[in-house]
Order: sequence, then structure tokens, then C-alpha cells
Amino acid sequence: MSDPHILLTGEKLGLGMPRHDMLPEYHKWENDARTILGYGNQWAQAWEVRAAGWERQRGNDRYQQFEVVRLDDMTAVGMTVLQINTFVRTAEFVIVLAPDARGKGYAAEATRLTLDWAFHLGALRMVWLKVLEPNQAGIAAYEKAGFRKSGRLRQSGYWLGRPVDELLMDALPDEFPGPSAVTAKADG
Repeated sequence: MSDPHILLTGEKLGLGMPRHDMLPEYHKWENDARTILGYGNQWAQAWEVRAAGWERQRGNDRYQQFEVVRLDDMTAVGMTVLQINTFVRTAEFVIVLAPDARGKGYAAEATRLTLDWAFHLGALRMVWLKVLEPNQAGIAAYEKAGFRKSGRLRQSGYWLGRPVDELLMDALPDEFPGPSAVTAKADG
């Protein structure tokens, strides 16, 4: 495996460039049963579909991906994505963590680092996400990172085989909880 290329560092985690040689690992995380449950999907994605999408995603400036890396041992533990709407300068946020990296506080820090990048480097004016209402751990992590509940899509997702509401959450630059890793580098 290649070494991570870290772009932004936090306390325990860094955001890095996604690596092609890690694609099989990312695919494994995305097809873990708990990931599928959390996204409200019903089926795993075939390797051929994921591999074919790699180049298309990497060449799309509206689809910014970050590898989440644990700084103490430089192990990749997740991915975050900003799906950018360039017309209105907003983005949808998506995160996936490796199954063995869940429950350790990484989601909140990775989310906050991605928001830091989005607001202070990407100049986005708002970032939003959808989360299934039963996913209380995800909601808590997003709130800790600076997201607020802003709406509801009734019965639009699935959790354990039954329809559930999806909550809409958003974050604004003026409400960024900080500290900012970006502005700390700029000031230092």
C-alpha cells in the first residue's frame, strides 16, 4: 500500500487524498452490512461497478473525496465526500468508516475536519446531509461536528427492512464549532 498523503490534520485524524491502491478496502467498508444499514441501502455494490466509478469520481471536481487517516499509525479508517453544487456553493456530506473504527469518536472529528475544509478552503456557504432517524450515534456525531437538524423526509429511508424518516441536517460557516485546523495553519 502507498503512504497516505495528508492534507489537513486534527487531534487524532487527518484528511488525505484517496489512494487507488486502497480501493478494495474502501469497497469492503462500503459493503459492510452496518454501512448498508446506515445508508438505508438494501444491496451491496459489485466490485466492477465501484472500480469503474473510481476514475469518473476522481476527475469530477464536484465530487471531493477525502481519506480519513488515524495519525498515530497512519492507518486509513474511513472516507468523507463533499458532493458540491457549484451553482449555489453548497454540498452534500457523506461519510463511511471502516467497521473496526466505529464507536471511537472518529465520525465527529472526520466530519468537523471536512467541514473545516469545506468552509475555509472550499468557500462553501452551507453543507447538508441526510441521516436515518434511528441512527442516533450518527446524529450525535454530526451535531458534535457542527450540524443542526433542519428538516425531515418522511418514510424516505429503510432501517432493518422497514421505512423510516430521514433527517436533514445542515451546517453553516458562521456556526463552525472550531478550532479550525485550516485557519490555525494560515495564522501560524
